[in-house]
Amino acid sequence: MHLVQPLKLTLALDMMGGDHGPRSTIPAALAAIDEFSDLHLILCGDETILTEQLKKHGVSSHPQFTIKHCSQVVSMSEKPAYALRNKRDSSMRAAIDLVDSGNVQACVSAGNTGALIAIAHYVLKMLDGIERPALISTIPSIEGEPVYMLDLGATVNCDADTLFQFAVMGSVMAEQVIGINKPRIALLNMGEEEIKGSDQIKRAAMLLSECQDINYVGYIEGNDIFSRKADVIVCDGFVGNVALKTCEGVAKLILSRLESSIKEQLTAQLLGWLMKPFIKNLSQAVNPDHYNGASLIGLRGIVVKSHGNATKDAFLSAIRQAVQEVERQVPAKIKRRLEHLLIDKA
Repeated sequence: MHLVQPLKLTLALDMMGGDHGPRSTIPAALAAIDEFSDLHLILCGDETILTEQLKKHGVSSHPQFTIKHCSQVVSMSEKPAYALRNKRDSSMRAAIDLVDSGNVQACVSAGNTGALIAIAHYVLKMLDGIERPALISTIPSIEGEPVYMLDLGATVNCDADTLFQFAVMGSVMAEQVIGINKPRIALLNMGEEEIKGSDQIKRAAMLLSECQDINYVGYIEGNDIFSRKADVIVCDGFVGNVALKTCEGVAKLILSRLESSIKEQLTAQLLGWLMKPFIKNLSQAVNPDHYNGASLIGLRGIVVKSHGNATKDAFLSAIRQAVQEVERQVPAKIKRRLEHLLIDKA
């Protein structure tokens, strides 16, 4: 099929990325066009495979779909530098190139995170005033309202200036996507006392406390990540990625132990039957699929990263995240906020 002029809302999907590829991305794409009547999707991937998968779901063609054939796939084990140099006709590269060309307003991929960051950084470039990109996503809180956390793995080593930039971008995301007025920003640290933490953390705290446009509330410890003492939690990519994966593992452990205990005891089985609605709600509240969709922010375009093992629901969640960011023009608003801060500093 040939590319079309972008409609009001047009996204490119990397259909081949991730552990499951079209088995997850095709059902998610079909669910997305049912949910968003004005959404057009450009499906990037092997045309033969995508056509076959669509037919399995009873779809031979659809006015909201366009297939862009790609002869290559970036594997989950691919080194980022290799993917950048040698996978120019991959489904991942095609989706990002479409953002760069203006044919789409955003792209979504469940593919290799390192390759996605490298290609997006190379193709889309950074916003003025931003040195490094960050992966940002929402996580659940005890109050029910989501909390933003960044960086989740895009930039492993961060200096104070980079952490400050992450705080600015996180603040804009919380304002524009969740609708929080003056979101509270905190730095993730090994303690709440001012004397604790690395030199980078301490200097970032100083920069944030001196910035009138940022509602900085101080340090936050790991055991308060879900407390909602802050609306945005800022850290480097190494700490953020470890924290996120640990949280997901603990959530799975709790649910697994709960289910095992209920199955082992008759009394517990009867109680479990009564508690079934509660357990279902708890599972949905902590299920990573419902918080899937980490945005790669700081770029001159919208790129949303889905989990590599994303299910249909998880990939659909990432598509929803991309739609929200397009509708709220997040990169443009980050750019304006940065320009305002740079003028104030001058």
